[in-house]
Amino acid sequence: VPAAWQRPYLNIFKHFRVEEWKRSAREGDVAALTDARLKGTVYRIRGSVPTSSYLQLPRTGTQSLGLAGRYLYLLFKPMARKHFVVHLDVATEENQVVRISFSNLFKEFKSTATWLQFPFICGAANGSVYDCTARASRRDLVGSAPADVRWTCLVLDLHSILSLYLNRHYSHLKSIKLCSNLLVKNLCTSDLVFDPGVTFSEARQADLACHRVAPMPREMAFPVPKGEKWHDLYDYIRFPSEGSKVLYDSIQKSCAGHVAVSGDPLCQLPQPVTLTKAVRDRLSLIHQITSPKAVSALWKR
Repeated sequence: VPAAWQRPYLNIFKHFRVEEWKRSAREGDVAALTDARLKGTVYRIRGSVPTSSYLQLPRTGTQSLGLAGRYLYLLFKPMARKHFVVHLDVATEENQVVRISFSNLFKEFKSTATWLQFPFICGAANGSVYDCTARASRRDLVGSAPADVRWTCLVLDLHSILSLYLNRHYSHLKSIKLCSNLLVKNLCTSDLVFDPGVTFSEARQADLACHRVAPMPREMAFPVPKGEKWHDLYDYIRFPSEGSKVLYDSIQKSCAGHVAVSGDPLCQLPQPVTLTKAVRDRLSLIHQITSPKAVSALWKR
């Protein structure tokens, strides 16, 4: 459970004062810019090789962020026709460090006991050529971001990722490394699910608090012009989907709409895709060994 100073959420860039570069590190072409559309500061990380430029929190590998919130929110935009990489080092309750990486450079999902690598499929504007192609065959879109890639709110359920893929118990987030080529507005951790498409009044009327769902905090939100809808302008990706027990081999946009409790739950689930046989067998074995039936069978012997 997050400490009091981390609840109800923690604005990572603000708390660690990223702009001062005392508790964070940067390498290569990393610059703070004012984004006219978002009406605020964003960080641009770019380089010819993804690993050549990066923004890292905390400053050194011997330090730890110590953030215990279940969900990590990344407000970012991949650069058009470029590749990017993001690394997250998380600690398990068993004191093991696991690296979770995602990138549009990765062609397929890979897994070891200490490293999960997820391909990231960049979304495009609704109705565009890229979007139509994506609906026809998402797997063909692994690669550089499309020309009209959108600002995205990516919500990673770190608890579920470790549980589903490695049968481990999540403890806390140790470090974050954002590698080129990205524009990043902010990072946030929380135990709450923030729905950017819901207003504070709508949340009260629907009593979403009982579902641990809340409107996006104003300092974390993307601006929405009057008369427009959030989901028509930006992408919202939640990985894995709420309550999902299906293993997916890529992080990608499902369909537009609110999170499951405020819309059709089926709409929130991305289409399952087949894991490689070796990975599927390995993950299946882990879950078989630790399943209640397997434990019961061992006791009977």
